[in-house]
Amino acid sequence: MQSVLIIGAGGVSRVVTHKCAQVRDTFKDITLASRTISKCEQIKNEIIAKGLGDINIHSIDADDIPALVTLIKRVKPNIVINVALPYQDLTIMEACLQTGVNYLDTANYEHPDTAKFEYKEQWAYHKRFQQAGIMGLLGSGFDPGVTNVFCAYAQQNLFDTIHYIDILDCNAGDHGYPFATNFNPEINIREITAKGRYWEKGKWIETDPLSVSIDHDYPEIGIRKSYLMYHEEMESLCQNIPDLKRIRFFMTFGESYLTHLQVLQNVGMTRIDEVEHNGCKIVPLQFLKTLLPDPASLGPRTKGKTNIGCVITGIKDAKPRKTYIYNVCDHESCWAEVNSQAISYTTGVPAMIGALLILSGDWKQEGGIFNMEQLSANPFMNALNQHGLPWNILELPVE
Repeated sequence: MQSVLIIGAGGVSRVVTHKCAQVRDTFKDITLASRTISKCEQIKNEIIAKGLGDINIHSIDADDIPALVTLIKRVKPNIVINVALPYQDLTIMEACLQTGVNYLDTANYEHPDTAKFEYKEQWAYHKRFQQAGIMGLLGSGFDPGVTNVFCAYAQQNLFDTIHYIDILDCNAGDHGYPFATNFNPEINIREITAKGRYWEKGKWIETDPLSVSIDHDYPEIGIRKSYLMYHEEMESLCQNIPDLKRIRFFMTFGESYLTHLQVLQNVGMTRIDEVEHNGCKIVPLQFLKTLLPDPASLGPRTKGKTNIGCVITGIKDAKPRKTYIYNVCDHESCWAEVNSQAISYTTGVPAMIGALLILSGDWKQEGGIFNMEQLSANPFMNALNQHGLPWNILELPVE
């Protein structure tokens, strides 16, 4: 029985904390810390109300390394789960390094002033984590995260060689708002308005934002138009899946969402640079974030399902093979269990599982920084079935 410190108190954190509280055999002591203590108190009260025991809460500025170090030394966790903002990955990693504590996050680092997600600055910590004998697990969400493990599972169990991977993310949920984002609006909109990229034959190919699409038939949902985007798991997968020829990422968006987004872009509301307004400096996207519904508030209003998975094509026993490994998640079921919609649920459950496997020893390495596909897939796949994200494999015709 061990101790966990969870940093951040948004929608994903709510799921992580609830799910950790469900596994008290491992997570005996749970501490939740955030800049906004009232959010921590709300999650704490929800967990107590569900009969899952008590948790400790603290106020913390995740940008303040000395304060993080002080908190970690006080709490003495066996692992820190970072579900704060991607801008804060490096400060929390540095605090874990200084205190000799395992680290886990769900999204790779992004510089506040540049809409660019990449692992480079986190991978640079590998030797120092290795020397400290602590483990850093990057991207233990769904995509990235579960999608990486789906690819690893295919590589380790289903294929002799993998040639093509298409990661597909469909949210068919309806929250009733004309425009809202299912996770942090600032991060969400920065991702979607960036240029698309995919990896093929050893190089990255760039596309205009949302200019490439395919129609995919998602089990339990149906055919949906899916748009090519850049997504961070491709950066590690193209390095860790041998003989890969191409990897792409696609996501679905409703027409109302795309129309609103286009208008907001046209009038400059998605800009991330400062502008002057009535003598004050503001960042338009940050101002827009204050006007949009809080993603954590969408849970009780959202109905429908998500389907996220990987279409993988390759060779097995000298014959072509194509499979779709996927999970379907229901928004209303997630709300009933952990007071969250499915987008936060599908990210938060894998974060808890990653921490569980590290603390149990199934994924404990001697030290260093790891992406999900670099580890044994089977323990994680088994845990998905046990903790609320069951998966399926569909054989597809090889074109």
